Amino acid sequence: MEKNQSMENKICFCDTGLLFENCCGLYLEKNQKAPAALALMRSRYSAYASHNADYLIETTYISERKYYSKTEILRWAQENKWQKLEILSFTENTVEFKAYFLDSDQKPQIHYEFSTFKFENGAWFYVDGKFE
Repeated sequence: MEKNQSMENKICFCDTGLLFENCCGLYLEKNQKAPAALALMRSRYSAYASHNADYLIETTYISERKYYSKTEILRWAQENKWQKLEILSFTENTVEFKAYFLDSDQKPQIHYEFSTFKFENGAWFYVDGKFE
């Protein structure tokens, strides 16, 4: 979905079944802070699906940002077609998930990650992830 297309009355990219504007849109478009690591993880998936690289950088823990390129994030987000998010487990500061997508050759792929988050200065941030 192109960023300039209206998300009004659209179901959110993450798996809650809620409208985007009442779910991840609160964080991606209305500048609210995600209230928990799980909500941040869901909103980061929606940011990939909606090609919002700025949000992905902003919600990465500051000491980790140097390892990420906004250009590379945007390229990866745009060349894949995001299908669905499956939350496998979560704690206060971790989320285990699978993100399903079609790659640039339209082949189904699954990205598995066990992510770690940190709460600092009133906001949650993505720190890092273990992949399989």
